[in-house]
Amino acid sequence: MDLLALADFNLVARHGGFGRAARAAGRPKATLSRRVAELEASLDLRLFERSPRTLRLTQEGRALYERTGALLTELDEAAAAIAFGVDRPRGRLRVSAPLLFSQTAMGRLAAEFALKFPEVRLEVTTEDRAVDMVEEGYDLVIRVNPDPNESLVGRAFLRDRLVVVASPSLARPLDGTAVPAVVRGAGDGTASWDVVTPDGGSRIATHTVLGLSSLLMVRDAVRAGVGAGRLPVSLVGRDLAAGTLVHWGDVEGPEIALWALYPSRRLLSARVSAFLDHLKDAFPQGTPEELGAYLGP
Repeated sequence: MDLLALADFNLVARHGGFGRAARAAGRPKATLSRRVAELEASLDLRLFERSPRTLRLTQEGRALYERTGALLTELDEAAAAIAFGVDRPRGRLRVSAPLLFSQTAMGRLAAEFALKFPEVRLEVTTEDRAVDMVEEGYDLVIRVNPDPNESLVGRAFLRDRLVVVASPSLARPLDGTAVPAVVRGAGDGTASWDVVTPDGGSRIATHTVLGLSSLLMVRDAVRAGVGAGRLPVSLVGRDLAAGTLVHWGDVEGPEIALWALYPSRRLLSARVSAFLDHLKDAFPQGTPEELGAYLGP
């Protein structure tokens, strides 16, 4: 197989089109198209579905891209390391992270990583949806309690738990009366929360008074006394310690786990390995208290 043609195929697949790949590499579009066509002919496979407006990987093309992209990256990095006489991470690193973690911690994490590895160009995108790492060109994704995925591997680097909290000005009723609740999203108007306290389990009846799109907004509204809320303990630990919020109980259910995920590959790029180590250094125990301390006042 022609490695140069394979590299051109990966370039086009990564950028999602001949024109974008040509502009990114500073090479003629016609040359890239010809090299990919030659690779398809040598393999007797169609690697792209072409139309006047779109270019999409075929099933065979996607499999080839997944299996060869990391290997070509490793070859480039090995050659660069030998040329520079050092084995330091370098190049572009694309990371997708969820909204709350990005708003509270990712800015500092990214800055510290950039100072530690100045030859890596880190790009972080904030989104809660499940991205397609290969199709969208991500090197690593951070997700909360991700569904099992045979094509991805990774590790949980942080754990958290939900608690029900309220302002001291909002008394918890003892007669089962519904309390005003601030929720993330629209809410359904009425609901109840199952919590665990030192005295055992109980159920808190609620009626939604505010639906907000961010947990940071939920926390601010709960602080203002408009209602109770379910929030990660890492986000309200300082409020609980200061007495500006009171703890009504731990929410029943599975813990919150943040996972760093990457494609299941035999070779892991130096950039991804460095970022995984960076997460481990920032959160060596991976506890909610550790995350709360990292977030600062």
